[in-house]
Amino acid sequence: MVSLILIVEDDGDIREDLADILRNEGYEVLTASNGQEACDRLRSPSALPDLILLDLMMPIMDGWQFRAEQLKDASLAQIPVIVLSGAVDVRKEAAALGAAGYASKPFKLDVLLSMIRQSCLAP
Repeated sequence: MVSLILIVEDDGDIREDLADILRNEGYEVLTASNGQEACDRLRSPSALPDLILLDLMMPIMDGWQFRAEQLKDASLAQIPVIVLSGAVDVRKEAAALGAAGYASKPFKLDVLLSMIRQSCLAP
């Protein structure tokens, strides 16, 4: 079974490059440019992702607000999140959000892919 990953990232280049890389690795990918768009995708009648890659600093709805909304919904709360951020102490931020992992921007692709494989079924 192929894992579905939702990338929530406002930087279009990062979002699309990461989506292409993950598709080449065999994952199915959904994308959202902010937390509100991600919430809308999660509430649509399509399949839920196995993992969410979440930027923290975004317009409209940031990563902290998105995570709060995600945790309010029992059907979404169990989806693991890996935080992708350029925040000064991304480890502390990820821990405060109850994230499964984190990667500091600019992230090392091999490290991120390893975290993704650990967080969901590898394709």
